[in-house]
Amino acid sequence: MDLEYYLEEINFEKQLNRLNRRLKNKKVIIYGTGLLFQLINEKFDLSNLNIIAVSDRKYTPEDEGKEEFGYKIVPMVKMPDYHPDYVLVATLNYIDIIDNFENTFFKGEKTKIRPLAQKGFWALLKEIWNLK
Repeated sequence: MDLEYYLEEINFEKQLNRLNRRLKNKKVIIYGTGLLFQLINEKFDLSNLNIIAVSDRKYTPEDEGKEEFGYKIVPMVKMPDYHPDYVLVATLNYIDIIDNFENTFFKGEKTKIRPLAQKGFWALLKEIWNLK
């Protein structure tokens, strides 16, 4: 999949402007540092989001505090320790990840888990029902 085309299709720039307004002064952790996040980080200005760390399943406790892409690394299991207001999931398929985080790491917490780049309604339905 051409990720630049994908971001254009979902009108990511407009989504980012909305996130900048809604998350003003909120502590944010970005989960997922793969190609999608790397492209977003390279092509868009994320400086208006108060990103306190990035996380990914590939990071280990030894990585905590190091930096990647200019952001502090936090291992996935340590995300709740940082008390973020939001975790923005930067993956193409995010439904299962959001559900998992809401029912494990952040169960009973006030932290909101949301996609960084949100798909349209029909694409979400296909993902939920595992349709191609």
